Amino acid sequence: MKNVYFLFIIFLISISLQAQFKLAFNEKMPLNQNLCLDKQISMNENNHFFTLARDPFKTSFPEVGYSSLYDSTKYNMYGDLLNDNPFYNEKTSLWTAALEVTLVNVTTLLIDRYLFNYDFSNVGFNSWNHNLKTGWEWDIDRFAMNHFFHPFSGSMYYNSARANGYSFFESAPFTVLGSLEWEYFGENTLPSYNDVINTTVNGIFLGEIFYRLGSNILDDQTTGADRFFREFAAAIITPSRFISRLLEGKLTRTTKEEVYQKEPLNITLSGGYHRINEGVKINKQGSNSLNFNIHLDYGNPFEKRSRKPFDYFKIRTDLDFGVGRKILNNVSGSGILFGENSKSGNFEMLVGVFQNMNFFDNKTYEIGTIAFGPGIISKLPISKSSNLYTNLHIDIMPFGGLSGRFGPDTTQVQDYNYCGGAEGRLETTLNLGGWMSISFIGYYWWFHTYVGVPGNSFVGLIKPRIAFNIFDNVSIGFEHLVYYSDRYPNDFPSVHSVRTEQKINIQIYLEEFKFKKHEQ
Repeated sequence: MKNVYFLFIIFLISISLQAQFKLAFNEKMPLNQNLCLDKQISMNENNHFFTLARDPFKTSFPEVGYSSLYDSTKYNMYGDLLNDNPFYNEKTSLWTAALEVTLVNVTTLLIDRYLFNYDFSNVGFNSWNHNLKTGWEWDIDRFAMNHFFHPFSGSMYYNSARANGYSFFESAPFTVLGSLEWEYFGENTLPSYNDVINTTVNGIFLGEIFYRLGSNILDDQTTGADRFFREFAAAIITPSRFISRLLEGKLTRTTKEEVYQKEPLNITLSGGYHRINEGVKINKQGSNSLNFNIHLDYGNPFEKRSRKPFDYFKIRTDLDFGVGRKILNNVSGSGILFGENSKSGNFEMLVGVFQNMNFFDNKTYEIGTIAFGPGIISKLPISKSSNLYTNLHIDIMPFGGLSGRFGPDTTQVQDYNYCGGAEGRLETTLNLGGWMSISFIGYYWWFHTYVGVPGNSFVGLIKPRIAFNIFDNVSIGFEHLVYYSDRYPNDFPSVHSVRTEQKINIQIYLEEFKFKKHEQ
């Protein structure tokens, strides 16, 4: 049932966000989301923007000047706020934020108990006393529950504070509070170490992303139907933020100015045929499915500015239909924590420290990671119409999960180990003249088992891709995926496997870029 709820959320997000963007069907569409950095959309003169001709051969951002009306310490190069306006987002008391966290847990518990009648939700004084006295454990819940749905719950705790005026770091303790409340009082099973870790750390990751997306949708200057659909869409993404806005009267307030930080947001939607092979070759034993992907790029990584956590992030979600219960195939993303921009000639870079999350749930392996480390995002013009974009991340992985030696099974309980280790990721795209793109994405993980079958595992995924523009911002692409898995358990023989998949899909690219008016 939770899978259905998640799919419903993703569908509504994609629909509601589209209403916000200015679609540019009269221009040649870039074949990769990175080309958003080369395109420009005009803004209203009344907002001190001027119309810029969109140049598909542009290789860098223009030098943007600021008028006296726009302080560069308060506004980005698009004229939007760099921070939420504190006048309209006053910080509430600690008790108010904590009460809203508790309200999230109480609401969830009532739904689990009286709507779904889950066994674990049959709680009371006896279970609470038992949990408080007995102590902690590593639980055996199935993979998606521990490595996605718990972080999703954590995002709601986080937004209970974030929506009450608390900053990124100030909201983090409330995520811990919500997780501890649930572990002790929301379930009749013992509190578990893995749940608190996943709920807190990846809950903060998803929570800040959801908060930023909600801020891009909300506009307290609007009224009527426009206002209703904005509030409705934001409520779907962050239910706890909706509760905060309801209790504080923000749902109906109108302002004469923008109150939330906004950054350019670009969406790539793709869908099509997905072939899943049993081994390396395409054979009758494989399976076919319908794949849907949504990729979000938030912020301009090449704008020279001071950086706060998640001023730039990217996240993608893959859904597969026709392969059984593993509908949620992948959720992966990275968000900057701090960093700086640099430029040498036409070569531009953002260098910083990033938080990264990976969730893979497919026929080869189950992978869930929490990771932190340095990253470099770069852009190198090859010619007037071609650019090379590269993302490189090398991370320490303090905690994660990996399926057993022989891959995931279909049970509803634990079939994976709790691990730590390291990971690396390389993404590079060569865009050729706006008519073709060639991409390569590679992941590599080292897992060392903490809890489970002792040993080390080395897992990889490579994804070469080629895409051709059809018309406007629509392209067709082919992607070949190769999954590698080398397992070296201490007490069992090693296991090596390779599997391939193929995807053919149609891609639609939606963008929103705003450039500030030059000072005259």
